[in-house]
Amino acid sequence: MFRNVFLKSVYDARRGLIGWSIAIAVLVLLECALWPSVRDMPDLKELYQSFPEELRKFFNLEAMTTGAGFLNAELFTLLLPALFLIYGIGHGARALAGEEERGTLELLLVTPVSGSRIVLEKALALAVSVTALGCALFAATSIGSLVFGLGVSVPEAAGGALALTLLGIEFGVLALAAGAVTGRRATAIALTASAATAAYVVYAIGLILPRFESWQPYSPIHQAFHDGPLGAGLQLSYLWLIAGTVAVVLCALPALDGRDISTAHAG
Repeated sequence: MFRNVFLKSVYDARRGLIGWSIAIAVLVLLECALWPSVRDMPDLKELYQSFPEELRKFFNLEAMTTGAGFLNAELFTLLLPALFLIYGIGHGARALAGEEERGTLELLLVTPVSGSRIVLEKALALAVSVTALGCALFAATSIGSLVFGLGVSVPEAAGGALALTLLGIEFGVLALAAGAVTGRRATAIALTASAATAAYVVYAIGLILPRFESWQPYSPIHQAFHDGPLGAGLQLSYLWLIAGTVAVVLCALPALDGRDISTAHAG
């Protein structure tokens, strides 16, 4: 039953994934339902101009006069990335460190499946789960735009969902790798959450203080949010998110080789 780690991992994640997908879809649809009221507000541009310049730049308030700009400011650059990061990091930390703490990882390691294959298939299962969450986001954005007249095209909705999916996968596999090395779920979550926070700080400070703009391209948050993410189209910066994910997985592959799980678990 453990021969196909990938399928078992995807199957085990199904219930949580369904709940997360429904929650994200409902959130997006509710936000879309607010758009007609916001769009019809008088002097909307003047209202946004009344906000401090730093706040306008940070949330790109000038773009909120369009449906895509509204969703970017309200969801795609703050709340939705946080949800994708929480899901990805939590899933990644449970994938190996959680199993080790429960004492089930040793059952995998005594099978003919190699440690590197376990890491790889767990990472693939995480990627599939986060991608399914991205598909739910894409469907909800497309339907919400069509029903409530936001004017977000299907390619724009796909691009926004892709950006958040790649972001969630990268930090998810980082948590998986940290869990594989440390064997502790809480440690994996803490380390990866700290990395995500640092990435967001680099992104945010570059928006507010121009002298730090040159730092932004190194942040995965900036790589995902660049010119969007909703409505940005396919960005070259997405390749950095993919490259980062692949690099982390490759580094994590040997983490379980020769690992004495029973001794580590007992300690």
